[in-house]
Amino acid sequence: MKAYALARGVLASLRSFDRQLGQRSGRRRILVDARTPVNFTMIARVYRALQRDPRVQFYFTASEEPSRLRAIYCEARDVRLIHPARAAWMRFDAYVASDDMWAILPRGTCRIQTFHGVGGKYGFDAPTRSMRMWDRLFFPNERRLRNFVKAGAIDPGAPNARLIGLPKADALVDGTWTREAVLAELRMDPSRPTVLYAPTWSPASSLNAMGIDLVRALLDRDLNVIVKLHDRSRDLRPRYSGGVDWVARLRPVLAGRTGVIAPAHDISPYLVAADLMITDHSSAGFEFLLRDRPLVRIDRPELYRLANVHPDYVALLGSASDSVETVSEAVRAVERGLVNPEERRAARQAVASDLFYRPGGATSRAVRQLYEAIELEPAAAALTAAATRLAGPHRIAQEVACRP
Repeated sequence: MKAYALARGVLASLRSFDRQLGQRSGRRRILVDARTPVNFTMIARVYRALQRDPRVQFYFTASEEPSRLRAIYCEARDVRLIHPARAAWMRFDAYVASDDMWAILPRGTCRIQTFHGVGGKYGFDAPTRSMRMWDRLFFPNERRLRNFVKAGAIDPGAPNARLIGLPKADALVDGTWTREAVLAELRMDPSRPTVLYAPTWSPASSLNAMGIDLVRALLDRDLNVIVKLHDRSRDLRPRYSGGVDWVARLRPVLAGRTGVIAPAHDISPYLVAADLMITDHSSAGFEFLLRDRPLVRIDRPELYRLANVHPDYVALLGSASDSVETVSEAVRAVERGLVNPEERRAARQAVASDLFYRPGGATSRAVRQLYEAIELEPAAAALTAAATRLAGPHRIAQEVACRP
């Protein structure tokens, strides 16, 4: 044990010396790790703000599936992509992941977990192992922070806990997107009600169980229909999509009708454009509550089991939505919601307030905390960019082949 402790002490000293030597130039390097394109959307606003600071350089990797590096960052413009094998030789001042990932970086770094949603799936709200190895945990809300303490994953008053909010969700409240602009880009008639169908990924999702029939039924009404596929639903591997090419399946259904497959991986513009949303259990369903518009939840118990959804979150989404089980029930719920959008308003607002810490300011808080983590005095230009909605005009990314 003494030899092990001595070795750890020597390694820590070497890393400290390496960091001090590397920071003498005044420049800092940040490595972002991702599994899917949506992981980039979680850090995109923070990245764009820090682009205003020439002292900060970002690199982007895919430690678990390096062969998919370009596909994962297919919508990210002008980014430095780096293979994880090369990244392992470099020194980074911070490592940022929005998923449960851990790239091998022998020279050490400040490891930051930003999370990638608020849906309570895959044990993220009741971790069974310690999260003390992360130097920073950027919590989206107090509920998750309390759950981490309750589960014993961190200590009360943990020094690595930061209450940030969800930077991605800032776009839902700060005017980055407008309904009219998004529908114009999609070539949809703004006079029609717009319904967004955004199921999560899983062989047990509503997409696999009834998605095609549901889309057909919606298209038979005088509606705009936007189908937003989860990144993983575009992945042809069976564990993610059920082995179905959903783009190929949906295109003939939508052809010549008033519906589209959402072209971009960031769901935010479509959440803004929608007058009503249908989901099963996704973080995006909770994000839509920030728009305070009707939500229809397709109840899928098998999905909750497979995705290890915390029961509290099943109940929360149910309280703020009209829950259904079949296509016909979903269509009737859509009709009810469009006629009476005020119903469940109090519940929607209560759940949104619970799950999103001070929306509209999360990007600013994340940027300031990232500067602290990399031990650099914040640049005024970056702070201003973080506090301002993304400068327009904005164009939705066109569909690209972000597949394995």
